[in-house]
Amino acid sequence: MLQARVTNAEQTRTFAANRATGHIALSVSNHDGITRRTRVHEDGSLRVRFPNATPEALEAVLVNTGGGMTGGDHFSIELAVGEGASLIFGTAAAEKIYRSSGTDAEMDVRLTLEPDAKLAWLPQETILFDRARLKRRIDIDLADSASLIMAEAVVFGRAAMDEAMNEGFFTDAWRIRRGGKLIYADTARLDGPIAKKMAARAVTNGGIAIATVLIAPGGDSALEQVRALSETFAGEVGISAWNGLAVARLCAKDGATMRRDLIAVLAALGTTVPRLWLQ
Repeated sequence: MLQARVTNAEQTRTFAANRATGHIALSVSNHDGITRRTRVHEDGSLRVRFPNATPEALEAVLVNTGGGMTGGDHFSIELAVGEGASLIFGTAAAEKIYRSSGTDAEMDVRLTLEPDAKLAWLPQETILFDRARLKRRIDIDLADSASLIMAEAVVFGRAAMDEAMNEGFFTDAWRIRRGGKLIYADTARLDGPIAKKMAARAVTNGGIAIATVLIAPGGDSALEQVRALSETFAGEVGISAWNGLAVARLCAKDGATMRRDLIAVLAALGTTVPRLWLQ
């Protein structure tokens, strides 16, 4: 009996056909002081829902119907906040990145804010499982008078389930431009024995949860508000301001501790997290 052979090309095509993709393109604009949707495009595994609308802002919630990501999955999000509009963007749950057989899960985010636009980018944390691979890029274009507050948190493993992320790959590149000029560039990269690297004192000293909060424009007032809470944080929190930006960094022993500190930082900066964070 002749045995059929499966070529590498056929394996590659089969793998690609079974990978999840998703794309959201959302535009909002200001209509007589109220922010309304002007364009909503959904494709693949991603959906966006709008549970709350107030005169102050429109709330949008991202839903991943696939329940997570793994190697070969590719998601992209495009948000355009029109002149004078205000948007709060969050997620229905923490995003889970599962073990990969070798290829990266990819997430591309592009945010555009027109004059006097306001965006609060507040997704729940991203959880990386052992041997997960995630490549993420966030590009932001701000008009001179636009305002942005964003928080991104990453948890390496699940301490509550005694699951560590021993090995894997994670890269996260942020690029922010105001008026077309690059004002912020930051790239984090961990590869290989991640748990061993994070145990180092100069990295996270054994912490498995990290977060970044960025405020634009941000200055001395943001520093004072966050530093006033320094005695109440359970993990490590630091904040700096330069070039019209304020950036807070958080590190904690687990996701729950990091979340409590992150909510406190955002509250100090005058931002209330979406209700889904608290459910």
